[in-house]
Amino acid sequence: MSHSDQTTPTPEALDLTGVERVLCVAAHPDDTEYGISTAAAAWTDSGITVDYLLLTAGEAGIATMAPEEVGPLRKKEQRDACDAVGINELIFHNFPDGCVEYGLELRKAIAGEIRRTKPNLVVVGTWELESPWGLNHVDHRAVGLATVDAIRDADNPWMFRDTPESGRWKADRLLVNGHGGPTHYVEISDEQLERGISSLEAHTVYLEALEDHPSPRELLTGVTTGGGNAAGDVGKAVLFTQFGM
Repeated sequence: MSHSDQTTPTPEALDLTGVERVLCVAAHPDDTEYGISTAAAAWTDSGITVDYLLLTAGEAGIATMAPEEVGPLRKKEQRDACDAVGINELIFHNFPDGCVEYGLELRKAIAGEIRRTKPNLVVVGTWELESPWGLNHVDHRAVGLATVDAIRDADNPWMFRDTPESGRWKADRLLVNGHGGPTHYVEISDEQLERGISSLEAHTVYLEALEDHPSPRELLTGVTTGGGNAAGDVGKAVLFTQFGM
């Protein structure tokens, strides 16, 4: 079969049977606000507990402001963003923004939080070099790959035994946003979209520093409308690629 003859399967609705807790893992403040937080609004509305783990404070994200000023500012903006969609716990680790490296230290940090929060489902952004928005950030790539391995680490009682979170926890599934070939979708109501927009809008100072950034309403309306079309005209949706762990 030629490449042009191949068809992409239509994503199916995400089955949340048995899911009580979700952990969303990201490198920086605002990473979750480009689609994941809108899905999080749907999950929290259904009674699921959603936690966010951010590995940096995004302190190197504004070229005209010193990191010492930016880090606390972006942490506050992220807390406001979480409040908009009902996030339970916001967890920060202090890896250096722009210098996150894949390795045991990063895997250990993520595995420890998986063991502590005990999610059934882990969510992360794509680790591919080429993403839907262009060439992917180095921190995104490191965090994405480390999350895959940390899920397995958390389920291995012989890994990272020297931490308070030692033990074992198995997350059943991984959802990746922005990955090639989405397999599943989360349908989004108009109200949940509005909360997702408010979540991105909470990053006020950061967004003001970005040139030519579309408005949160324009961006997220486009993302969720496109997702709904890809899912078979279900209205608005956020797309994910699901992996069983």
